[in-house]
Amino acid sequence: MTPSRRPNFIFILADDLGYADLGCTGALDERNRPADISPNLDRLAAGGVRFTRGYSNSAVCSPTRFALITGRWQYRLRGGSEEPLPTVMRDDKVLGLAPEHPTLPSLLRTAGYDTALIGKWHLGPPPHFGPTKSGYDYFFGFHAGGSDYFAHCDPRGRPDLWENDQAIERQGYLTDLLSQRACDYIAAADDSRPFLISLHYSAPHWPWLTREDAEESRRIAGIGKHLDGGSIRTYQRMIHHMDEGVGWIISALEKKGILEDTFIVFTSDNGGERFSNNWPFVGQKMDLLEGGIRVPVLASWPNGLPGGVLSSLPHMTMDWTATFLDAAGVEAAPGYPMDGISLLPLLRGGTSVERDLCWRMKHRDQRALIRGNWKYLQVEGIPYLFDLSKDERERANLRDREPGKLAELMEAWRVWDASLPPIPEDAQAHLVFDKRQLPQATF
Repeated sequence: MTPSRRPNFIFILADDLGYADLGCTGALDERNRPADISPNLDRLAAGGVRFTRGYSNSAVCSPTRFALITGRWQYRLRGGSEEPLPTVMRDDKVLGLAPEHPTLPSLLRTAGYDTALIGKWHLGPPPHFGPTKSGYDYFFGFHAGGSDYFAHCDPRGRPDLWENDQAIERQGYLTDLLSQRACDYIAAADDSRPFLISLHYSAPHWPWLTREDAEESRRIAGIGKHLDGGSIRTYQRMIHHMDEGVGWIISALEKKGILEDTFIVFTSDNGGERFSNNWPFVGQKMDLLEGGIRVPVLASWPNGLPGGVLSSLPHMTMDWTATFLDAAGVEAAPGYPMDGISLLPLLRGGTSVERDLCWRMKHRDQRALIRGNWKYLQVEGIPYLFDLSKDERERANLRDREPGKLAELMEAWRVWDASLPPIPEDAQAHLVFDKRQLPQATF
């Protein structure tokens, strides 16, 4: 399957979406019945490729975003070691994505692409950092790690809606504003130039608010109240609103006559948390258990990829950066080689590449390495060994039965870790749950 032109790219990133939070991955409603909450994404999956072993580069937000935009291990950048980047930074610790670092949008822009980020940035605050400093021609969205869906303010209550480098005010539900802006961008696109749209939704990240919850937004207004409220029903409505937006975008592409030439990827920045469904996995956001890092991944490119495929190809977020560059015929910047690999040859029938997938986190001193179906995990100094082909829920610790395999994977992780800068002592490690809840929330 050889496309006749360079594709457009749309990378859709949900926020804190669990593995089984879509209809096509097994979503269940509050009564444990199949939930038809994502018909547009389900159709996208049915006509494209759905991956069962897609992994986020981190179990928390901004590190995954560093990996996605650079195509490299997030730990290569100081800000990528924060778990996550704080909303408010000290004067002596202003961290973010350095404007001079090559990025997916900067490389594509140099190659003739128009580039837009619509949605969440979370790679450092202005004026030091920002989307238009890192390769995007256009930005509409917010800088912080979260945003109220109606007031459009950050978790500290500060206004945080921007168009390019200007703070703006708009009325409306944030998910819909982002979806509509993506549609407008598609409609206005120059027919002679391909484009990249990074559509990074806040949904279904807290605060848990549907289109009908403007009054609830006012009730929880204020510092520290953004984690209040919510329910499974509310959470799934938020996903449905996002899915409706994806439907609008597909319609906009069809109207423009460019759907067949558009490469769309949908995934999440990490595993789900409070109201998410990570089944069949254990763990959640902030855990290197499967539930914290295995995420839904869908890909569609009618003129470039086969359709109706269910793939068990293990891969990480940063592989999509290399894949997009490969599809566009663009090389990595000199001195900044990709750590991710292009998935195109594998998706088109090539031989699978044996490689290790690795993680490390300051939070709970976590380590993980996956090699084939074997997984080494270490939490708070305790090592675990799992055979994911038989035990995806990571219940049977095989470290005593397979000491040689454990030693092999631990040494591989050590070599990988030594190839990267160490995690700084002052890196933030954020607790999603109260410390007393952690054993119940993870193991």
